[in-house]
Amino acid sequence: MDADSQTRDAVEEHWRASERGDTEAEHAIYATDAILDYPQSGERFRGRAAISAQRGGHPADRHFAVQRITGHANLWVSECVITYDGAPSHSVSIMEFADQHVVHETQYFSDPFDAPARRAALAEPMPGRTIAGA
Repeated sequence: MDADSQTRDAVEEHWRASERGDTEAEHAIYATDAILDYPQSGERFRGRAAISAQRGGHPADRHFAVQRITGHANLWVSECVITYDGAPSHSVSIMEFADQHVVHETQYFSDPFDAPARRAALAEPMPGRTIAGA
């Protein structure tokens, strides 16, 4: 198996472990001194233990639906819908790898929004989706 296939498998397992609540497997992808950034809140978590602790204490019922994973070599991007207590939040995770572990992840979150009526004639639904507000 080539290096890209191994990394893709590791990213997929990270999200599967996140969905099943397997904290140890979820965080095995991170280097011991990894950094996780949440630009929208300005937070930085330094180290696998801190990353795991902040996620492990989350009070919401969470579910993870991966929409797409793409990447090559040391840079991988996951698009997901993370549902917190039934409310969906779209997320983009940018993972930078070194020595087969994530050394830096930046994760962005966005709430869904209704599409403006003025764009209706120009838009088509994404595969498997409906246009919100249409």
